[in-house]
Amino acid sequence: MRTIFGLLLLVLGLFKYAFAQEGFCSAPSESKSKPLYWKVDNPTLSPIHLQDLPGFTRSVYKSNHALISPESHVYGPLPDWINTLGTYLISPEMGSHFVMYLAKLKENSKSGLPLPGVERFIFVLQGAVTLTNATGVSQLLKVDSYAYFPPNFEHSIECDAPATIVLIERRYSPLPNHIPEPLVGSTDKQPLLETPGEIFELRKLIPTSLAYDFNIHIMDFQPGEFLNVKEVHYNQHGLLLLEGQGIYRLGDSWF
Repeated sequence: MRTIFGLLLLVLGLFKYAFAQEGFCSAPSESKSKPLYWKVDNPTLSPIHLQDLPGFTRSVYKSNHALISPESHVYGPLPDWINTLGTYLISPEMGSHFVMYLAKLKENSKSGLPLPGVERFIFVLQGAVTLTNATGVSQLLKVDSYAYFPPNFEHSIECDAPATIVLIERRYSPLPNHIPEPLVGSTDKQPLLETPGEIFELRKLIPTSLAYDFNIHIMDFQPGEFLNVKEVHYNQHGLLLLEGQGIYRLGDSWF
């Protein structure tokens, strides 16, 4: 089971749960005919399952958490983006201190910039995108690749074929004498970290230095594995299940 996970303010995590042959993990894909991470934006409950329940959804919206499943995704134009549609998974209007959304880029698409003072993290879910900075230097990002842009960093995200990315943005909290640098990387290039008391696999995509005011985690769980710690704290999470399935507790409810 693989997920993208965000824990804001001190830690922002990116979970992933297991895995197709195109990915860096060795566990088999759920379907060889489907691309890696196809579940991110495709309902897994087909219409035939819902003939007697046309209004059914797993989505919930509470005062301190929300679960937005693919059947509840509503796409619309993103401000200043070209040939791109987006759907918001979490936003400050829902009580979070960050924004997390999916962007579907079509042919000849191009991104807009975050608001002034806002940092951005992107992770490629499908297809490939080209990143270009203000000096004209370009890099190609494929599935499982990611990038971080400090606030007010000029850049563009473009592609000439359809692609899907997830973005996390938040207003940067600066510290004197600590300046974040832009990052580009790939999940499979990040080392596995020790997880005392736990048995899942953990990778971090953003340095843990004070220059960065959040973290991105990749967490991989094999069947039967689970998170042992029961987290109760002020820090906020943004999580995206990429592959597999599992049970997750939020507040007093199990989903």
